[in-house]
Amino acid sequence: MSGTGSMPEQKRKKSIREISPIDVYKSLPKTNCRECGEANCMAFATRLVNGELVLNDCPPILTDGNSKSYDTLSTLLAPPVRAVEIGTGEYRMTIGGKYVLQRHEFTYHNPTPIALDVHDLMPEEELLERVRHIEEFSYNYIGRKLVLNAIAVRSCSNDPKTFRSAVRKIAGISHYPLILCALDPEVMEAGLLEAGDRRPLIYAATESTWKEMAELSLTYNAPLVVFAPGDLGLLRSLVKTLREYGVTDLVLDPGTFAEEGLSDTITSFTAIRAGACRNFDDLFGYPLLGVPLTVWTGEEISDDVLKWREAITASMLLSRYADLLIMHSMDGWVLLPQLIWRFNIYTDPRKPVSVESGVKTFGRPNPESPVLITTNYALTFFTVESDIKAANLDCYLVVVDTGGLSVESAVAGRYFTADSIAHALKTYNVPALVSHTTLIIPGLAARLSGEAEEATGWQILVGPKDSSGIPQFLRERWPPEPA
Repeated sequence: MSGTGSMPEQKRKKSIREISPIDVYKSLPKTNCRECGEANCMAFATRLVNGELVLNDCPPILTDGNSKSYDTLSTLLAPPVRAVEIGTGEYRMTIGGKYVLQRHEFTYHNPTPIALDVHDLMPEEELLERVRHIEEFSYNYIGRKLVLNAIAVRSCSNDPKTFRSAVRKIAGISHYPLILCALDPEVMEAGLLEAGDRRPLIYAATESTWKEMAELSLTYNAPLVVFAPGDLGLLRSLVKTLREYGVTDLVLDPGTFAEEGLSDTITSFTAIRAGACRNFDDLFGYPLLGVPLTVWTGEEISDDVLKWREAITASMLLSRYADLLIMHSMDGWVLLPQLIWRFNIYTDPRKPVSVESGVKTFGRPNPESPVLITTNYALTFFTVESDIKAANLDCYLVVVDTGGLSVESAVAGRYFTADSIAHALKTYNVPALVSHTTLIIPGLAARLSGEAEEATGWQILVGPKDSSGIPQFLRERWPPEPA
């Protein structure tokens, strides 16, 4: 069997990049009803193709009379990598749903969830404490709360009663999506008896257990992992067999091999995703599961080295198409790089991360308090905000809409100019907030000082290049000398 060769069941379809708004518009109701929030159906079609809206945002097409058009557009817009849902309720997570191989081609959808493991031989107190830590783990990154997403329950006992007991305890205290990990179908069924209504991910179907695991997947309407470590031909064969058996929600695990096997792992992940997105190989068009946890099953060396290996493996898998990760270490220095890297990969490359423009108030400013100005690039704003709050400053911060560009880039691109500064002061009625007319601009925008004074009529002070210098700058330069 070949891993990615041309197979009869492979279908060619249009890439999302080749679909034009006209292709979509032809099948829309063409009522221009604006129920989607857009001015007309063509505007909706454009945003649909750009991945900014989904088909269900069009209420008229959801009616019975438009069911044929809905089916046509669903097929036209379906991603090469299917989306699979795990869990229920507000914690439900969607994996897969990818349209392209490279991020610059089109926005990546459905950020990779990160699951942490527990196992059924852990003492109850330790088990529950670890679940609590998983749920409470969070980090604020440029205004976004980064969290872990799921719990992987592993059967180390290989005993149905022990596994069922562990799953019962976890399901009783956590609403997080569950991944049930047991290669024995009897053990898996025991876990599903406790969490089957939670739509857990079943891990996993192998060459010898595919039929029993498929029956469980169909019985509990739960997605199923297909596990064929190091053998892409077998993986394709199992997917085809399971689909013919009736299982549609599948996740692929080609095996995660650390250290010497890591290059082969990345090659396999890349081949599968390239097959789906470039060759439209339908049997590889499913989400990919990476398991950095496997570094802990190798040689016995220091925990710190294993944690480092796990962090490296997870980062590489995030970069190379993993749609779901199962990890072990709870150390911040292992997890935070993955959460931040995930956030950056899954931002829209066409839209810089930005914050709302306007005037932000810090502390308890009065009419004599300083007024600073910056751009609305999220990283810039939250860095400035952090430094201001850390120093307990009372001031106003004017945030200018620069399209999400940083100060230096916005100045170079003429988005942060003397005119935009003057416009912001007027638009946000800054003169009504203070009794003075002195504005502090970023040091990286120093060259705008003269033009800004002419455009605004305000005295311009050039602040530090780094916002960490704002407290000292204000101590030394505020209030300013009369102009």
